[in-house]
Amino acid sequence: MEEEGGSSSGTGTSSGTGSGSGTGAGGTGMVSGGLQQRELEHMAEILVTGEQLRLRLHEEKVIKDRRHHLKTYPNCFVAKELIDWLIDRKEASDRETAIKLMQKLADRGIIHHVCDEHKEFKDVKLFYRFRKDDGTFPLDNEVKVFMRGQRLYEKLMSSENTLLQPREEEGIKYERTFMASELLDWLVQEGEATTRNEAEQLCHRLLEHGIIQHVSNKHTFVDSNLLYQFRMNFRRRRRLMELLNERSPSSQETHDSPFCLRKQNSDNRKPTSFMSVSPSKEIKIVSAVRRSSMSSCGSSGYFSSSPTLSSSPPVLCNPKSVLKRPVTSEELLTPGAPYARKTFTIVGDAVGWGFVVRGSKPCHIQAVDPSGPAAAAGMKVCQFVVSVNGLNVLHVDYRTVSNLILTGPRTIVMEVMEELEY
Repeated sequence: MEEEGGSSSGTGTSSGTGSGSGTGAGGTGMVSGGLQQRELEHMAEILVTGEQLRLRLHEEKVIKDRRHHLKTYPNCFVAKELIDWLIDRKEASDRETAIKLMQKLADRGIIHHVCDEHKEFKDVKLFYRFRKDDGTFPLDNEVKVFMRGQRLYEKLMSSENTLLQPREEEGIKYERTFMASELLDWLVQEGEATTRNEAEQLCHRLLEHGIIQHVSNKHTFVDSNLLYQFRMNFRRRRRLMELLNERSPSSQETHDSPFCLRKQNSDNRKPTSFMSVSPSKEIKIVSAVRRSSMSSCGSSGYFSSSPTLSSSPPVLCNPKSVLKRPVTSEELLTPGAPYARKTFTIVGDAVGWGFVVRGSKPCHIQAVDPSGPAAAAGMKVCQFVVSVNGLNVLHVDYRTVSNLILTGPRTIVMEVMEELEY
């Protein structure tokens, strides 16, 4: 090792989230404010991506206590080993790219050299650590708003909460919406705010930071019956390569399945299509759910020319199916039908399982995250879900299947049927 003496208790670099937006008159102020919002949104994506990586590294024991010159450095990783891990997990195509990715996290104050003696991330045997693991992460105002929004998101997404519901506004149906007045009541009831006015000010900050939005993006936050949604899906499974995209990568995604793919279509008046992908590994399964402090439902982060959050479309219902034609449960069960049964055993990782379930009677696999456990199991799009943990689900819809997975054990046994190719 090349570690030297020193203390790991330094406060480190700032998170680089300057808050100075222009306040000039006319268009200049608006442009400056828009640039600031995009920077805040990009910062939030980096925080989520970094936290998902931290949890994966803990789970796979890449982060652990290490000794050098009779000194123990808790919860750290070796830079050279991490670069090997990133390439092996297909999170980076080569060592140069892996260094750029980790430098991005270092520049944002998410990771640092354990003795704060190296500002650059190097492909050598040096110890680095996530600041969240040593309590030195800088909590500026922007980060505090982001963390507050994430905590509210997780509370609202919990199974016992009913505030988020499909609703219609101006003849368009939206998933996972909340009514402004009901959210304010809930914030006061939950002790998140002491008064209704304080709750409304909190919602204004969340909207300014790109965490929530009016469903059609026509209104600021108003104590009314207007509908709003979370613009950020904290549970989407991020890919590290997104860090190299300077534009905020998180286009709006649906929450009606526990693993949400990036939309390709930015037209906010039509049902949005989703990208589908093919698998690339060997054994595990289902819909990206994080079981950790940062979030509970992972998703995908595929490369696309998605719009920034500030121009993201609302969450619409019923994305386009990947199936070429409708298939019934009776057809699947017909003797001699051209379908083969397959069984997968999936162990969710720190981010989740990694696939989308859609449809009804039967459900089908809409998409698979190529870097997730589902792809490792051999799961493919267009497979039909027969059973989850021994329970037949041929005659239920995808929401029921998703709920079975989300409320079940981390290890899932899933039976599917796949059309034979002749």
